[in-house]
Amino acid sequence: MFSRYRFRRALASLAAGILAVGVGAASAQPPGPPPGHGPMGGPAGHGPMGGPYGHGPMGGPQSHGIGLDQTLQDLKGKLFLDATQLAAWDAAAAQSNTARETGRGLREKVGNALRAELAKPEPDFAAVAAVADDAEAQGRTLRRQVRDQWLKLYATFTPAQKAVVRYAFQQRVDAREGFRERMRQRFGG
Repeated sequence: MFSRYRFRRALASLAAGILAVGVGAASAQPPGPPPGHGPMGGPAGHGPMGGPYGHGPMGGPQSHGIGLDQTLQDLKGKLFLDATQLAAWDAAAAQSNTARETGRGLREKVGNALRAELAKPEPDFAAVAAVADDAEAQGRTLRRQVRDQWLKLYATFTPAQKAVVRYAFQQRVDAREGFRERMRQRFGG
């Protein structure tokens, strides 16, 4: 009995790990949970001009929470966009929304693959990993495309517009660092 319990527990842990990795990795959802938040940040986003789930300043790993598109969306009224910039804005926002929906579909695909395998007496976790890897690659491509669209828009900004964006980013970075420092002091580390 004891060994059967340990086996089931290990199998459940493995399945949970694969689901967590698969769902997280498969996400092409641009960070920023609600619609209207873009692919490179938002309240739950990850990284200055980065992508979701710990992607960094230019879409690489290990960044934390300040997205270019969300910052721009928060500043839209202060940027005084011209007609050309507004058209580029609309295109980037539309691409963000499309990528978000595609990301949801990719996560669902991974979850469905895992559930299908778990319904079998001997699940093929390699098959689930292959689906997750494919979804991750698609998500990475989508994040880069959307990020590049927002960066292309940013490149059209005047020095005054860029100064507004820089100031907003600096405030967000400072706030994030302050929060981290408070957490380190509170919890030690």
